[in-house]
Amino acid sequence: MSDGTMPTGFEAKREASDTLDTIWMDGEFIPWEDATIHVLSHALHYGTSVFEGVRCYETADGPALFRWDAHLDRLYNSAAMYDLDIGFDREELTTATLELLARQDLGGCYVRPIAFYGYDRLGVSPTTPTKLPERVAIAAWPWESYLGESALEDGIDAGVSSWRKYGHDQIPPTAKTTGAYVNGVLATDEAARNGYDEAIVLNSEGNVAEGPGENLFLVDDGEIYTPGLAEDALDGITRQSVIELAREAGYTVHDDARIGRGELYTADELFFTGTAAEVTPIRSVDDRAIGAGSKGPVTDDLQTRFFDLVSGPVDTHEAWFTRVH
Repeated sequence: MSDGTMPTGFEAKREASDTLDTIWMDGEFIPWEDATIHVLSHALHYGTSVFEGVRCYETADGPALFRWDAHLDRLYNSAAMYDLDIGFDREELTTATLELLARQDLGGCYVRPIAFYGYDRLGVSPTTPTKLPERVAIAAWPWESYLGESALEDGIDAGVSSWRKYGHDQIPPTAKTTGAYVNGVLATDEAARNGYDEAIVLNSEGNVAEGPGENLFLVDDGEIYTPGLAEDALDGITRQSVIELAREAGYTVHDDARIGRGELYTADELFFTGTAAEVTPIRSVDDRAIGAGSKGPVTDDLQTRFFDLVSGPVDTHEAWFTRVH
């Protein structure tokens, strides 16, 4: 699901920067403060936006966007679900993004492309009787670990949410649509109120779907399991990457698993993956320690392989990287 919200202190970081002052919007580079929309924009009232969250890593070969092409695939597919014409082709969005990073002198950062229905009138349908204006924007800013730097090493405490993930017959889980993310907002806020770092969300059948902004992996007897898309999980780009890296390392990976709540408590290891979360261990669920209550060996191995890859030099998976300079 979601890649999360802007981190605490984001505005202070932005104001302290000499270069973080530009957003690309509808084909133009404009000042950050001028990147505004009408208060009656359809997306604001009905959640009709689709978006991506993309990492740009400072590799040994220079800054590079990670899995940019895969993110663009999902952005256009998400837009198609809502008959939303992005209006710019892949090359134009790529060129705009690379220039945006260059203008702001950004290396390692987070990139947020978003396409949405704008303002002309209000009403549930954005396409009837006529189609509303379609808007596109790209922003980028520095972003460290989503769940905190210590989380990558020490792990996080998670709680199973009382809020269930919406089903594929209600809202397409494979599309990253802003309106659907109220589900994750409710789960995340509930977890925080209950003293947890993050939530785990079950689907309507009571099986594990994912986190509010992450995919979930379970390790048992050295084999790796992650909920399949039929469990209403998002087909995360980092999820795909970790599955491939794990198989290359010789692990058996079950990527269409059905995981019950009780299996979380007896797992040897659990971890989250996501563009923002990267590879984050889960040390406890509902106040029950997972394994030894610390980052497990399989999680540690896959986390190391992932960060070795994105820090470079890139010896494999060169196609996963789009060079900035």
